[in-house]
Amino acid sequence: MFSSALICVRIAGWIVDYWQDRNVFITGANGFLGSWLAQALVGRGARVVALVRDEVVQGGLKLMGIEQAVIRIHGDLGDLPLLERLLNEYQVHTCFHLAAQAIVGAANRSPLSTFESNIRGTWHLLEACRRTPTVRCVVVASSDKAYGRHDRLPYREDYPLLGIYPYDASKACADILARSYFQTYGLPVSVTRFANLYGGGDFNFSRLVPDTIQAILHNRNPVIRSDGTPVRDYLYVEDAVRGYLALAEQQESANVAGEAFNFGTGQPVSVLELVSKLIALSGRTHLAPDIQGQPTCGEIDRQYLASDKAQQLLGWQPRYSLEEGLTQTLRWYEHYLLPLPVGES
Repeated sequence: MFSSALICVRIAGWIVDYWQDRNVFITGANGFLGSWLAQALVGRGARVVALVRDEVVQGGLKLMGIEQAVIRIHGDLGDLPLLERLLNEYQVHTCFHLAAQAIVGAANRSPLSTFESNIRGTWHLLEACRRTPTVRCVVVASSDKAYGRHDRLPYREDYPLLGIYPYDASKACADILARSYFQTYGLPVSVTRFANLYGGGDFNFSRLVPDTIQAILHNRNPVIRSDGTPVRDYLYVEDAVRGYLALAEQQESANVAGEAFNFGTGQPVSVLELVSKLIALSGRTHLAPDIQGQPTCGEIDRQYLASDKAQQLLGWQPRYSLEEGLTQTLRWYEHYLLPLPVGES
């Protein structure tokens, strides 16, 4: 068992990182989590191939300063021949599948495009990996939302996937497809189910943490659209990256390939508690949450994960407390957000 995601081997007296010169493919690499993962892999000496669908002003690879350090392939997951070509041409060993339509509100408004991206895109990627002999490891991003509603908390990996709203259902389907490819074809694939992720570089202001920070930095009362009582687990992005690396590094170990793993802190908080904590950490205590109490389609009151399996089999556990992670996140946005011409809401 390893206590961190950094695995090294000794060759002729030199210490070499597991990822040194390893060919890695990341879908969704220009997004929030994908860019943090790409940065970590580049820093460890991996050769990173990134699938980029859209060029955006605040793309994650550019924000991380690694845009020129990765091989960017323009295209999308609907192009199966493209996926097969790049996996073979770049002799990809490890594939991280993070690309998805990840916004719950957008999924409710446009379910078809969500299913196309999250379900059809996943089976395309899995099929391309199955046909590529160099691929030895695939990690597919599912979500805690795939569990849907359960009365027993925290959620554990053996709970049925009951997601019924478009985003939740699409992640449940992708999750099952990935594990099906292991059971049927022996494809070395594992699945991640993360708690709510936060950290610098997330410019989707429909999410609670960046929206709250944007309001605080512009001296506005943060808006809570719900009544503030929904409870969630929040995981800092660097801990999520460590989870991905640990899972990929140890996929050949017993009881890892073909399995799903939860990653969370095990310390859930309410929406109101989280927003209040961000206000306190910012020092702008004259601000107060604006609780609007609007009902949200598909909102589950309490949702959080047990991460015992990841701790026992992967040696993973979060390094950042909520206060530490939020502090890092506030500092990131203070540096990057305030100088940018963001729109006032």
